[in-house]
Amino acid sequence: MQQFDIVVIGGGLAGLVAATEAVDRGLKVCVIDQEGQQNLGGQAFWSLGGLFLINSPEQRRMGIRDSLDLARQDWFGSAGFDRTEDFWPRQWAEAYLQFAAGEKRSWLKSQGISWFPVVGWAERGGALADGHGNSVPRFHVTWGTGPGVIAPFVRRATVAADAGKLTFLFRHQVDRLSVRNGVVTGCAGVVLAGDATVRGGSSSRNVIGDFEVAADAVIVASGGIGGNHDLVRKSWPVERLGPAPKAMVAGVPAHVDGRMLAITQAAGGEIINGDRMWHYTEGLKNWDPIWPNHGIRILPGPSSFWCDAEGNRFQPPAMPGFDTLATLKAIRARGHEYSWFILNKAIIKKEFALSGSEQNPDLTGRDIPLLLQRLGKNPPGPVQAFMDKGEDFVVRDTLEDLVVGMNELSGEHRLSVHHLRTQIEARDREIGNRFSKDAQVTAIRGARNYLGDKLMRTAKPHRLLDPAAGPLIGVRLHILTRKTLGGLHTDLEGRVLNRENMPVPGLYAAGEVSGFGGGGMHGYNALEGTFLGGCLFSGRVAGRNAGR
Repeated sequence: MQQFDIVVIGGGLAGLVAATEAVDRGLKVCVIDQEGQQNLGGQAFWSLGGLFLINSPEQRRMGIRDSLDLARQDWFGSAGFDRTEDFWPRQWAEAYLQFAAGEKRSWLKSQGISWFPVVGWAERGGALADGHGNSVPRFHVTWGTGPGVIAPFVRRATVAADAGKLTFLFRHQVDRLSVRNGVVTGCAGVVLAGDATVRGGSSSRNVIGDFEVAADAVIVASGGIGGNHDLVRKSWPVERLGPAPKAMVAGVPAHVDGRMLAITQAAGGEIINGDRMWHYTEGLKNWDPIWPNHGIRILPGPSSFWCDAEGNRFQPPAMPGFDTLATLKAIRARGHEYSWFILNKAIIKKEFALSGSEQNPDLTGRDIPLLLQRLGKNPPGPVQAFMDKGEDFVVRDTLEDLVVGMNELSGEHRLSVHHLRTQIEARDREIGNRFSKDAQVTAIRGARNYLGDKLMRTAKPHRLLDPAAGPLIGVRLHILTRKTLGGLHTDLEGRVLNRENMPVPGLYAAGEVSGFGGGGMHGYNALEGTFLGGCLFSGRVAGRNAGR
């Protein structure tokens, strides 16, 4: 049996950070992953690379006045901590805020990470100052997107492996944690056959052997549950968000299966806040899928007309880019599986971005000439590809023809052109003045007060039905699974706690499997740019403390 100081289960971002930090302490480390080497970096590879920073130089250059106090107000107003078991999540939230306002940027910058200069304004809230949402732009897109975030940790891990300080065991599936006299002493499972499936694709589960490794400490960094829709539905908070959808698209690969939650629980670890989750309402079926049921999220600007499956416009704060879970609740409250954006070419070319490294070749490839094409007259290439090939898009010159196409697409014929025209024309009448009682129109004008939105993310206010801004576009939006906000209960050293709130000796956790820290440092809502950051922070904490 192989013996290590530290075993890390999961080769995603949190696992890589934990492993490399442990190596830096002079420890002998093993990283175990059920997927192949091609998936090193995990789900972070596919991300847009957004990071939550507080009072950064990028913010100040854009005229944004941020502070730790304002960020704390936003975070805790969004989190809504209200449970006894939220003690450690609260502590993690405060520690993470200090990190995001302090050494996070310099630590990452020292490893070669840099950021796109225009700071994004995600999850804006749209209600009260002390409620959910970001009061100011804080979404810092990494130059190089998700691959740029994982690169320094992949490099550090590779160097450590070449030096014999770190061992990778790919295609090893953990089935149990070894426990002796109440102490976690390693893990065991099966060896899977090699599989050259592309990164993110579904690999085989053909077993070719067994394995067992021993360690002084085990760090579980296995990710969330978003690829396991049965588990998502089982955990779904029906009282808070309405019935779980029968149909969803997958925002993560199938191997994001949540297996290690139950396995860790069997070894004595406690799971808290399992009903807190983060799923998007602007999902598209990928016309060129990598994993089964592959969904892509639209990152919308504020101008699209958003309505339910029957054409009823959503009320604030259910507006594009403002309050994800409020919109999800509104959709499910009406018993629908999908919703609609109605917009036009003038809006889509400026306001539509697609989440994911592969959907942003300019940012991922650090290609400035390609990036400048976003300022042109046409939608970005990946968006145009979805317009041309995606099954969820309808493009027509008139509202009558658009509604016919939308009804044909859904096959349900729920939409009435008269009902939609009445609502859209009412909204269009609000555009003629600088004043408006329509909350969305006011929000559009407010967004353009921020230079970054005016330049890149918010179209000039105009009538949606203006032929000069056409053609019209209807987009069917699916619910897209993504993040787990609850998970393994951990203290501020990353130690997994049992039901009595005592550490399980030898057991640590990091990343999404631990709710990004503490078993749910986001509470009920998230501020975006905080998922990768949670993996970085919790991985660093676990790697620096495991086995002490």
